Amino acid sequence: MPILNFSRRAEDARFSPELHHLMQGFSIEVMPRTATKVESFAEILPEGTRVYIAHIDGTPIADMVATARRLRAEGFAVMPHIPARLVPDKTTLEAWLQRYRDEAGVDQALVIAGGPATPHGDFHSSMQLLETGLFDRYGFTTLHVAGHPEGNGDIDTDGSTRIVDAALHWKQAFRDRTDARMAIATQFAFEAAPVLEWARRLKAGGVDLPIHVGVAGPAKLQTLIRYAIACGVGPSLSVLKKHATDLARLALPFEPTEVLEALAQAHAAGDAGHIERVHVFPLGGIAASATYAGNVVRGAGS
Repeated sequence: MPILNFSRRAEDARFSPELHHLMQGFSIEVMPRTATKVESFAEILPEGTRVYIAHIDGTPIADMVATARRLRAEGFAVMPHIPARLVPDKTTLEAWLQRYRDEAGVDQALVIAGGPATPHGDFHSSMQLLETGLFDRYGFTTLHVAGHPEGNGDIDTDGSTRIVDAALHWKQAFRDRTDARMAIATQFAFEAAPVLEWARRLKAGGVDLPIHVGVAGPAKLQTLIRYAIACGVGPSLSVLKKHATDLARLALPFEPTEVLEALAQAHAAGDAGHIERVHVFPLGGIAASATYAGNVVRGAGS
């Protein structure tokens, strides 16, 4: 089975009814600095789409809140990243959550550890943020957490998944003892098999949090390899490197159709664990990813 699709353009592809179904309610993400380049999100995304706002080290909270306010005004569900390692202290966390609520009407967040190896302050994990109780106090009723289908070498340095697995069990227990609506948003991957194996393993282990599986939107292969290395993607990186040996493919856009079709078929067969939705990482630009996702949503049987 082919893993990557380099030849067909999204608008020319035939998308299965199963993929059309899985892509309903897809989410996407944006950074404040790239959001300023988009004239109108309403022109490229379906109304009500959940838009994550990535909080990169060095981004002022004012820019994050302004982006959230704009997206809310354009009719989207907004989910800012709250990265533990970028939060200096509990007082700052409270101030951020209050600003998101009061200035932008935000009531959901992706709670993650974050990229920096060294915490900027008192927090180093998403669990510490959740334990503050501040999300509940400020009315954040929907909380997503990170999932790593291919593991995370920065967390499990021995190559296992012991720590990340234990964290997901902790987060499920947090869901069970609170009123939060929770789901897992995964790192992107370029091969369906490891994602499906991981999702099935979580289900067998009793973790029933809904999974929003991450895929990379259309982008050049060089771009994907760069992001895969930076984000610590595991087996998928070897897949990309193998394809990079074909110089003709380096200039062609990657579209995640085969990955998504494999996930969709497993989902339709009831063999995809608790995978429920798709989250698109716009590594090649938000316009290209939004167009691709929109074509899939509209294009079953086209």
